[in-house]
Amino acid sequence: MKAIILSAGRGSRLLPLTQHRPKCLLPIGHLTMLERQIKVLHDCGVNNVCVVTGFGAEAVERTLAPWQSPNLSIRTIFNPFFQVSDNLASCWMAIDEMDSDFLLVNGDTLFEPRIPRRVLSSTLAPITITIDRKSSYDDDDMKVQLNGTRLLAVGKKLSREETDGESIGLLYFRGEGPQLFAQAIAEAMQDPEAVHAWYLMVVDKMARDGFVQAASIEGLTWGEVDTQEDLANVQRLFVSERDQASLTSSPPYAAE
Repeated sequence: MKAIILSAGRGSRLLPLTQHRPKCLLPIGHLTMLERQIKVLHDCGVNNVCVVTGFGAEAVERTLAPWQSPNLSIRTIFNPFFQVSDNLASCWMAIDEMDSDFLLVNGDTLFEPRIPRRVLSSTLAPITITIDRKSSYDDDDMKVQLNGTRLLAVGKKLSREETDGESIGLLYFRGEGPQLFAQAIAEAMQDPEAVHAWYLMVVDKMARDGFVQAASIEGLTWGEVDTQEDLANVQRLFVSERDQASLTSSPPYAAE
């Protein structure tokens, strides 16, 4: 099984923590965010990982080097447009990797192993979007509208009445899904403005043709890191009490 991880961003809302390293290399306990993602994915059967890099690409490659093994292939693809683009451009850079079933993972999402396992065992739709539900949603949430488990729409501008959940940043493409997604990306990128778009814009359009189903992971543990408050939250969720004490006595986020 293959996974494509989108880790090109700097994480400007996390400054000064990301002054000298990308968001994906912020430590969560004794591992970086990216290392935690790879460990969980590998534990769930992923043995082929492609990481799209941008800011701090060389540091990412150094971090990944020790993880290479006969049972885990890791390679990187550099997105030279990372300073001006959003994640649709990163998907476009990895389009040649979309030649078989794969998981697509946002570089700022952490999750427990039961989440990818649930997605990988979900209904046999070409595209599966992983969602969670909560009591209220804010403007920054990537909200979803559903009809049963079928995705009708995904985007930040859905109204409260239209919203049935939020995307957590983990999708599964299988069967004809990889080819359909790659074709849709190529078509979208013909518009010069698409460099500033999210890949979920493409998924939103594909949902209208009935290609996308949702897998709910309500009750399972995950977290997204955009702000220092988010970072503190994933520390609470994913770091043991012993590691928490170590972090409190010796903060790991000093600029390098």
